[in-house]
Amino acid sequence: MNDTLNMSVSPICHSDDGKKYAFVTFDDGTRNAEGRIPECKIIKNNGFTDEEVSQLEKYMKDNISQLKKMASSIHILDAMMK
Repeated sequence: MNDTLNMSVSPICHSDDGKKYAFVTFDDGTRNAEGRIPECKIIKNNGFTDEEVSQLEKYMKDNISQLKKMASSIHILDAMMK
């Protein structure tokens, strides 16, 4: 297990009914998990314990405003050009 946990946020997506959401990915080099905001739920998990998943969900809840800002600042065309 790596001591560094990397996090990335997707651009804002829109569901068929027009609701906005984004994905938050956590990765430490061997394990990864993907959450969805604004629900702040982990929807994919590869290697994190149940307790760690709860901590990741709490992190998303506690930092929802910042995560939303990060997602809204990503422009999909800019991200595709990198």
